[in-house]
Amino acid sequence: MPSSVIRKYDYDPENAVLRILFVSGAIYDYLDVPESVYKSMKQTISKGIFFNQEIKDKYTFRKIK
Repeated sequence: MPSSVIRKYDYDPENAVLRILFVSGAIYDYLDVPESVYKSMKQTISKGIFFNQEIKDKYTFRKIK
């Protein structure tokens, strides 16, 4: 099921960086995200709810675009 908030996401396991492209076009890198969190995100039905509960305000981030 497509997310109404997140268009695409990818994970860099070597650097523990989760990159999220939002529907708005904004791109953020979330730093020091454990691979287990990424794997849980892949398995969840609602990416937006997962993001709000498990990632937002819990990891340092940098805005890319």
